[in-house]
Amino acid sequence: MDREVFQQQFGLIGDSPALKQVVNKVMQVSKADITVLLQGESGVGKDVTARAIHGLSERKHNDLIIVNCGAIPEGIIESELFGHEKGAFTGANETRQGYFEKANGGTIFLDEIGDTPKNVQVKLLRILENGEFFRVGSSKLQTTDVRVIAATNKDLWEMVQEGTFREDLYYRLDTVQIHLPPLRERSEDIIPIFRNFVEHFSRRYDSVFRGFSDEAKALLTSYRWPGNIRELRNVAEQLVVLEKSQFVDAEKLQKYLKGRQRVGASDNLPMVNDSSHFQQEASSSTQGQNTELIYRALLEMRTDIGDVKKMIANLVYSLFSTNKPNNLPALAANNSPSESFNKNEFDVSSSYYASEDRQLEDGRNTVSSVDNLKTDEFESYEESLEEEANILLKGDYIPSLEETERFLIERALEVFDGNRRKASETLGISERTLYRKLDQFGLDKK
Repeated sequence: MDREVFQQQFGLIGDSPALKQVVNKVMQVSKADITVLLQGESGVGKDVTARAIHGLSERKHNDLIIVNCGAIPEGIIESELFGHEKGAFTGANETRQGYFEKANGGTIFLDEIGDTPKNVQVKLLRILENGEFFRVGSSKLQTTDVRVIAATNKDLWEMVQEGTFREDLYYRLDTVQIHLPPLRERSEDIIPIFRNFVEHFSRRYDSVFRGFSDEAKALLTSYRWPGNIRELRNVAEQLVVLEKSQFVDAEKLQKYLKGRQRVGASDNLPMVNDSSHFQQEASSSTQGQNTELIYRALLEMRTDIGDVKKMIANLVYSLFSTNKPNNLPALAANNSPSESFNKNEFDVSSSYYASEDRQLEDGRNTVSSVDNLKTDEFESYEESLEEEANILLKGDYIPSLEETERFLIERALEVFDGNRRKASETLGISERTLYRKLDQFGLDKK
């Protein structure tokens, strides 16, 4: 099948190099009856990709069973997957087939595979290896012939190292891995996908979409889309319904972009698009609008300063609260946590950035507030921390945000012996953001 026809048939819209790689790999593995692991952030279209793999496979005339492992309560997931016998437990009034049995001859898509309990992981491994399983409450061996496609937005190898995911199951699932890129890494596909959604919802709601301005178009492609294609779909539906027959400009569109409204959401800063076709096609008016967008992005980058300072506060407070002796007061009486690390001091707001001098001074105060904590037991420890912090916060040298982030991440990982979950909690960022930062700074290779 031609690649363009394949993409159109299964809704894989776009022509970016990142998407082409995915489509090429999907077309390669679809015919082979092999286990596939789809890796990607939430909302990137893992279910659509699974449907495409099944639709091009030799099993396409049989069922595709979709199972969201994360949505099934732990107490019943085994019964849901493998079925149960009558009387196996309270409420089991009849024998019931599980998803693997129903998918016999077809494909089963296990979404959020990382959320399965370890006792179920053992049984998944067996069914992947030889198709054998037992219904709950039965000693009769059952067999099924299914192709397994799994998906996750987590780092399964990290979970293996933490002991929450079986290593043997990981290797069995990871036969072929397809990484689905986030929307921000394929920004040239945003407009075609958006138009497809608009056409779909216009037909569904018998509505008319009048289009959007060049500035709104630039905003669509520069926005970070933390919810990826799922968020883009929601925005398109809202515009069709709520802005019916209206021409959408950047101001109207901004109301529906939720990511920037979250405090500390540094991942959602607009992307400054340097694509050459924008410069070639833009009129002088459009160039002015793009320049305005760049200035807006630079202004919003001030939010990152607040994020970094929050990370400093979280890290410093965590270090001294987790390492101090039991008989040591948490903080001096005149320097309580609520005063030293007042939440409002690190809130992101326009009034907070009254001047650059105040930003720098507040950053210094974060470190100097630790001075009241000195004791003989960890005075040298504090001096070491303060010496490192001074490199970032004192003197004529002003470090970049990237240097500051790298320093804080390295320090947190050092304190928690490489435990990324604890490090991310202390820094006040998600594990996913931490993984991205580690890759960005090359720290995951250390």
